Amino acid sequence: MRAGKSLPGRPDDLTDSPELSVALADALNSETMDVLSELLKVVRLDSAIFFNCEFSAPWCYRAPEAECAARLLSQDGRHVIIYHLLVRGRAYVHLQDGDRVSLQAGDIVTLPHGHAHFLGNGDGGAVIDGATALPRLMARGLDLIRVGGGGEPSLFVCGFLSCDAQLARSFLQGLPPVFKVNIREDPSGQWLENSLRFAVDEAVAARPGASTMLAKLSEVVFMETVRRYVAGLPETETGWLAGARDPAVGQALFLIHQRPGHPWTMPALAQEVGVSRSVLAERFRHYLGQPPIAYLTKWRLQLGARALASTNRSVAEIASDVGYDTEASFNRAFKRHFQSPPARYRTASRQSSARAN
Repeated sequence: MRAGKSLPGRPDDLTDSPELSVALADALNSETMDVLSELLKVVRLDSAIFFNCEFSAPWCYRAPEAECAARLLSQDGRHVIIYHLLVRGRAYVHLQDGDRVSLQAGDIVTLPHGHAHFLGNGDGGAVIDGATALPRLMARGLDLIRVGGGGEPSLFVCGFLSCDAQLARSFLQGLPPVFKVNIREDPSGQWLENSLRFAVDEAVAARPGASTMLAKLSEVVFMETVRRYVAGLPETETGWLAGARDPAVGQALFLIHQRPGHPWTMPALAQEVGVSRSVLAERFRHYLGQPPIAYLTKWRLQLGARALASTNRSVAEIASDVGYDTEASFNRAFKRHFQSPPARYRTASRQSSARAN
């Protein structure tokens, strides 16, 4: 995979390039992406490319489920989203009992819920078990790996994003088990693909900053695939992503995720959004199945749970940060939601983390 090093106008450091800034802006140029961007700041995505492989027909690769992938990718306790970019050739993808989805060059197939799945081309090839093969493939770094039966080649760049499973649940629920988009349909997508391929080559050559470049581009790739997926949703669709596309609901979600500790009330939120309370409540229920303040309450408690598990800050400090007037009111709400008081939840979370490590 050596194409890309001669790309015209390619700056030495992609992380500071104006083209990357444009790509980021394009990926975030709608209300939906503004809301998702605000959420992802808190979800804290980690990302990387984990292999660069040319399969030749016939071949079949069985990718493990997210929990197994998380261990193999040193992401224990995190939810792993896998994606595969088909750079050249043809292929298919399907879940364990699902129908085959055909892939062509330029397609990115994303598995947001981490289901085990199969990639392949042709029939009769030996199945490569990712649960056992992935450590060996990853040990090769990003050097191009060639495997398969020697026929028609299919060139893939495969990456992952890991995130806090609990905090990411909101938008992940709005995504199907597997979906594909093609990024060669317009100049911005073509630039993104070429930049990703260039960055892989830089990593292979062990150039300074290459891993940071890949991480940034992986996040942009994910944002772009979600943007294109959301753009194709029918108007009748419901769920978090469809709601984020609605002007009133999207703005309310943005405000909730941007300022979760603010003393929001329904009148204050509706006034900020610029619609009546009844309209906001109706639109929010239509898309998310609950009132805005109920959604806010759950989000605050999820943020509190993350802080309990990952910091040494006191329960009172955490309660104040996520919008509770008193530690006692936070304790009551937390226990109702998680069936455990905050102190006990913190202890159990740390014990679970220690066992995992």
